Amino acid sequence: MFNLENIPKNPGCYLFKDKKDKIIYVGKAKNLKNRLKTYQNKKDLDVKTQVMLSHLKTIDFVVTDNEVESLILENTLIKKHQPRYNIRLKDAKSHTYLLLTNEECSRVLIDRGKTGKGKFYGPFVSAYERDYVLHFLRKTFLLRTCKKMPKKPCLRHHINLCDAPCTGLISKKDYENKIKKVKMVLSGKTQELIKNLEKEMKVFSKNNMFEQALSVREEINAVRNLSEHQKMQREKKYNEDIINYQIKDDKVYLMLFNIYKGTLSNKNEFIFEYNPDFFEEFIVQYYSDNPIVKELIIPQKISDSITHFLSDKKKSKVKITIPVKGEKKQLLELVLKNIDIVFFTDLDKVKILKARLHLQENPGVIECFDISHLSGTSMVGSMVQFRNGKPDKNNYRRFKIRTIKEIDDTGAIAEVARRRYTRLKNEDTEMPNLIIIDGGRGQLNYAIRELEKLNIKIPIISIAKQFEEIYIPGIMNTFRFSKKDKALQFIQEIRNEAHRFAIKYNRLLRKKEMVK
Repeated sequence: MFNLENIPKNPGCYLFKDKKDKIIYVGKAKNLKNRLKTYQNKKDLDVKTQVMLSHLKTIDFVVTDNEVESLILENTLIKKHQPRYNIRLKDAKSHTYLLLTNEECSRVLIDRGKTGKGKFYGPFVSAYERDYVLHFLRKTFLLRTCKKMPKKPCLRHHINLCDAPCTGLISKKDYENKIKKVKMVLSGKTQELIKNLEKEMKVFSKNNMFEQALSVREEINAVRNLSEHQKMQREKKYNEDIINYQIKDDKVYLMLFNIYKGTLSNKNEFIFEYNPDFFEEFIVQYYSDNPIVKELIIPQKISDSITHFLSDKKKSKVKITIPVKGEKKQLLELVLKNIDIVFFTDLDKVKILKARLHLQENPGVIECFDISHLSGTSMVGSMVQFRNGKPDKNNYRRFKIRTIKEIDDTGAIAEVARRRYTRLKNEDTEMPNLIIIDGGRGQLNYAIRELEKLNIKIPIISIAKQFEEIYIPGIMNTFRFSKKDKALQFIQEIRNEAHRFAIKYNRLLRKKEMVK
């Protein structure tokens, strides 16, 4: 149905897009690749999902550091793009707060309209995250939840979910210490709290109060787990952009994350030629046509003139941040992680294929041919081109077979190879670095003869479907790679795309014949 080769196994969000590049569905996953496999492997998909997949043209994704981040991001993307196939709920649970009441033996409650009495924390964009934090606080610090304090311990105390301050089983002073810890968590001071708890645990251990020390250790572990729950969800009243890049083979691979009031809302990808001033040139070009945010988080210094340019255009001061540690540094690293997955996964495939086939240069441009017909009728040929490991659909070509009137795949391959490379030679156009033929030894030999007639020397191989054997000119024995071999998987990906493109054209011709 669709290729999963470039999909990572990280947590994140995936975006289904139609032929107009419009987002029709946003989903989240703990493991992106495994989640998308379910759309391929299930035989009994519901009708709605089948209809959605019939409109699917391309898949995009954004990698996050953990599953909770993907939940937040999914919520944001759905609200922004209103995808057709996502459930549309009223915004009942969004932008709610947690209320720490100022009553005796404080409670932590959900408050949607800031109507209660006490201190408010939030807002929480994600209902999941809000409920997660609420459950964490109640379970970790054994807070009371009852509206009226009873005169005897309730069920929650008996199942170790409450310290029962109502009956004096915990002193008011000790309970107030727990509330101070709750305030630190809700204020984002988790690292400071962990240090305080570690000191407290050492004191208990030194005094041989091992049960209390164990209880504090459990609190430390719980707070550590919570502290990583959401780097993207930060209470901000302004927007930020995060920019990072990698330079490889004299090219710059750059990604820009748009952060809307603390939540990732969009990403942009760019590839361009390297020059020493590329970063400042990019900033000027990009922000000449796009809104300027209040804070720009970047990996390197920029000149004062660029800062003035941004501030003058925005008509207010723009903050330039170059973090060396902390949360913003982690966000820069997250952008780098996405650059690696989006850009370099494909380049790695190209390098692996070069090594496995013992090619002299990286097959940056690969062209693959396939033939399709129905019992010899409506015979067509297809050619797909992969550039730097990715399909280059602008350079796909299809051929209506002219010289073959019967079932003859070898003759048809010879015709399309002759037509394709005669034209490239006459036009003095760039030749591919590798040619792949869908077929066996016969198809490969016929294609080689056409290249020899044109005096063109290009590495060429073929792949036979039945056993996925690779044929290489001048070598009698076929090659069988492991099914898990990255080179074979890349060849199969290209071959399958050529096969799909050929079948599509064959069906189109048969449909026209039926109309006639």
